[in-house]
Amino acid sequence: MELESGNQACSYIIQSQEEEIKRVALELHESINQNLYTLQTGLNFIESGIEQPELKNYAKEMSGLMERTIREVRLLSVELYPNTLSTLGLTAAVKSYAKLFTNTFGILIDVDSQGEEKLVSDPESLAAFRVCQEALINIAKYADTDKAKIAFTWGEFSVKIEIKDTGKGFDTNEVMESGRSMGIAAMGERMRLVGGQCNLTSELDKGTTVSIVLPIQS
Repeated sequence: MELESGNQACSYIIQSQEEEIKRVALELHESINQNLYTLQTGLNFIESGIEQPELKNYAKEMSGLMERTIREVRLLSVELYPNTLSTLGLTAAVKSYAKLFTNTFGILIDVDSQGEEKLVSDPESLAAFRVCQEALINIAKYADTDKAKIAFTWGEFSVKIEIKDTGKGFDTNEVMESGRSMGIAAMGERMRLVGGQCNLTSELDKGTTVSIVLPIQS
């Protein structure tokens, strides 16, 4: 009984956090990102009218910086709340995020889907997306690799998702005693709250695999 009560409390906290995150993401997308795009357009216009080589090059550099900032804000907006989850589904949302991730970090993400995709509820699909997101961020931070793969395997009553890289890997016992263990624990907790499972395996110089299994309600 105490465990069930604790799960409900955790679920409520996560749901409340997601609502606030959604609000911030919409503000980033609809206001800040649009303003940045307007500024970049203005910089491009100013650059076209400058004749002095030094000033022209400076304006070009500023325009490039603005373009990178727009990409980073767009990625942050999707990280905070992926609108494509509810409109296009889990696989499409992960593919969209992987594309932005590649553009930002230069790590090529191959997304593969086997089987017929099923309809997944919003809480379940968001939990799975968050795990994929956390796993990719960890790859960018620690794996020291230029590619990774996300594989969906759709069954009748569940979907299995594997996020795999061939980077430098790590000692799982050592990491669980460090600050990185919080992110790993969060992945497991998110899946547990929606009835799923999350497992992580890693081997030095051979890479890391995060595997989640999410039940699908008919």
